[in-house]
Amino acid sequence: MRMNETEKELVEMVLSGRTEAFEPLVTPYRQPLLALATRLTRNREEALEVAQEALLRAFRSLVRYDVSRSFRNWLFQIAANEARDRFRKGTREKAALENAAREEPAWTSPEAGRDRLETRSGILRSLDVLSPREREVFILRDLEELDIKETARALGCSSISVRVNLSSARRKLRQAIRDNAPHLEEGR
Repeated sequence: MRMNETEKELVEMVLSGRTEAFEPLVTPYRQPLLALATRLTRNREEALEVAQEALLRAFRSLVRYDVSRSFRNWLFQIAANEARDRFRKGTREKAALENAAREEPAWTSPEAGRDRLETRSGILRSLDVLSPREREVFILRDLEELDIKETARALGCSSISVRVNLSSARRKLRQAIRDNAPHLEEGR
């Protein structure tokens, strides 16, 4: 996915000194960026910090942005790097996965909402079985729907590494769901 013309114009405006153009450039990506950060950190407060820092880094690094790349994927790469840096530094706090589950919109019926929250909570709890790299790959590829090459670029690794980690993550998640949330498999 390449950058569209509007995004190119906004980038050029920011680079020419019209910094107010940065806001409309990133506005469409704020929610997806926060969702990604929430999935990576599994902590709403930490996710807000990661997303904010990713936007600041993007603003400071815009001069080095390659307009032939997807702006969304570039932002995701910055956010993934920020989350990884925080994890490595040990600043990541333990958080209840229910924080992410509570962020759901209103549903058509209370039962549907409870079922969806239960399913989401079961899946998110199952992410604990993954290594940090497997979790990043799974989230970017399967939840954010980046393709293999985009995921590899976002994480700064090879496509083969993405495939290996994705295969391992899916296998571990299937087993974790079988072990911890068999009710999620019933609809198969």
